[in-house]
Amino acid sequence: PAMDEVTFKSDTVLSDVHLYTPNQRHLMVRLNGMGQPVFLSHFKLLWSQDLLADSGVDGGVHRDIHTEGTLPSGTSPPGSPPGSEHGHEDFCLQTGVHTAGQEGAGAQLDEDGDLDVVRRPRASSDLDPTRPSRDKVHPVILRQEEDDVTGDEAQESSLCSVIRIEHTMATSLEDVGKQVWRGALLLADYILFQRDLLRGCTVLELGAGTGLASIVTATVAQTVYCTDVGADLLAMCQRNVALNDHLTAARGGIVKVRELDWLKDDLCTDPEVPFSWSEEEISNLYNHTTVLLAAEVFYDDDLTDALFRTVYRLTHKLKNACTVILSVEKRLNFTLRHLDVTCEAYDHFRASLHALEKLASGKVRFTVEPVEAAFPQRLAYERIQQLELWKIIVEPVT
Repeated sequence: PAMDEVTFKSDTVLSDVHLYTPNQRHLMVRLNGMGQPVFLSHFKLLWSQDLLADSGVDGGVHRDIHTEGTLPSGTSPPGSPPGSEHGHEDFCLQTGVHTAGQEGAGAQLDEDGDLDVVRRPRASSDLDPTRPSRDKVHPVILRQEEDDVTGDEAQESSLCSVIRIEHTMATSLEDVGKQVWRGALLLADYILFQRDLLRGCTVLELGAGTGLASIVTATVAQTVYCTDVGADLLAMCQRNVALNDHLTAARGGIVKVRELDWLKDDLCTDPEVPFSWSEEEISNLYNHTTVLLAAEVFYDDDLTDALFRTVYRLTHKLKNACTVILSVEKRLNFTLRHLDVTCEAYDHFRASLHALEKLASGKVRFTVEPVEAAFPQRLAYERIQQLELWKIIVEPVT
């Protein structure tokens, strides 16, 4: 297929972060090891004065940033009037909630009982005949030698206000970690809100994907172990860490990209294997980690089971009590098996949470509690009602 058109197949998955801006201009920077096009997107941090003071960043260069916010490169800031040059009627910066579907998380059915899908209103900007139809996922892919649109953005990135993330789009299910998901942005918001919880800590992120949440965490924490599986994905994650040194350097935070396979009991220490662990790092992990993170990794029941087994195993090896923070999106799907709208992956996640809390290990106690998403929004995305945060408090049994 042509490189300037995303082709959907039966197993194609596209993150909502990219889905709502399909016809915007995306800078393709390279092909990864799998031959997939890699794009560069900018996520602007909406700094407040308390964040500026806490981060040790010169507030002068950010004096106007709190009034702006961008989604991936080329996306309009939320809150702009519909039809304006930067307008995008789907977002509300103050509430962070999509303007459609505010009545609740339940599915809407028509008079025959079929799922009634409410289409997004067509923006006036979509009527531009020179642009591709919004109904066709057709991003305008820019190559650096053809059209360098990142000059202003690169200058803006130097002001420590932008997170730059390389990612792919429209992947197969097994490669969804290479996309950016709303749950990672929600988790990043919570990290910035709960700075005291992570300040100076050692943090482990499981299934980090592009590494966005780990990068944000490193602006507060001392050491962040950013883990996932797959050499190609981990290499992308490492590139993103390097792209955002300007954010973590001011606070002295360190992000270490390492492989952690939930299906294996032990960490890889073979120095010949990329992203393996040193004995010193393993010792530091078990002796100092107090926070575990995971975002948007609950889409497959077998992987969900593997993650909870990994959490159980790791928390029994950690020297200190810890907190596990999980981000999940409750996705509604119509299934032929039930002939109804269900949330099977989410239901399995909730059942796993309940089972973990009831588990009597003898050594540690797990306390599960939901986190209300009432904290400030520092990144521009749709904070829909189906996005949830859960906290697991892990304490030794005395």
